[in-house]
Amino acid sequence: MEKAVRAAEQALIEFEIAVETFRVEVENFSRLHHQRLGPMYSRLDELDAQIAEAVAARTGDPEDIRKAKEARGLVLPMPAVEELFHGWIDSDGLSPEATAMLNERPVRPPQRVRPSEEARRIYRELVRQAHPDLARDEAEQERRSAFIVRVNEAYALGDAEALRTLAEEWAAGPPPEESPLSRSEELYARLEWLADRKEMLAAAAAEMESSAIGAMLKMAPDDPDRLLEEIAEQLLAQVAEREAHLESLVG
Repeated sequence: MEKAVRAAEQALIEFEIAVETFRVEVENFSRLHHQRLGPMYSRLDELDAQIAEAVAARTGDPEDIRKAKEARGLVLPMPAVEELFHGWIDSDGLSPEATAMLNERPVRPPQRVRPSEEARRIYRELVRQAHPDLARDEAEQERRSAFIVRVNEAYALGDAEALRTLAEEWAAGPPPEESPLSRSEELYARLEWLADRKEMLAAAAAEMESSAIGAMLKMAPDDPDRLLEEIAEQLLAQVAEREAHLESLVG
């Protein structure tokens, strides 16, 4: 039974690593998509409005005028909550940048969707060693939980150097206590808790995978950063096409 519990713990940790890795990539992709491609989408909206207005000016048709007003309305939407608060708050609460500032940490957005292979390697090893689920008492669980929060923050930024520092800190910390042999009832309860935890993680993973960003990432599992570049290239081509169309209407 002890072996079964240890195996279930390790399996759960590996699953949690996979879920957290995907969560970081979904969040980073969403933020970088907005930062890098948002201006291109805005440019496309503006060009669509100008094209519709040029067509309406030529024809004077009431339907074309209506379409032009509708297109212009898309360029000037009502400000969203995050715009009112200058990007420091979003639908999920404070943005990572705002949280960093409130905790007096450097404000640094992610540079890439997927952290480097070295950062991923160090992250996985740290989580395997320091995961709170391996704790045998409340104090140890709190210590591990606080440490893993820092590990997750460094990983989300792809900061391999910070992860190396955290690995050194963990290695220099107090050695894990030898846990006494558990009774059968406790082992059964532990297995049941592990199963419930895995079910909860599976639901969270399914929700992320079914989201728009999650579905996009599933289309590019090997190189999500390249997917951003491909979308940018497509948007630039659309911008050029619309600019040429507009020129033909007003030139």
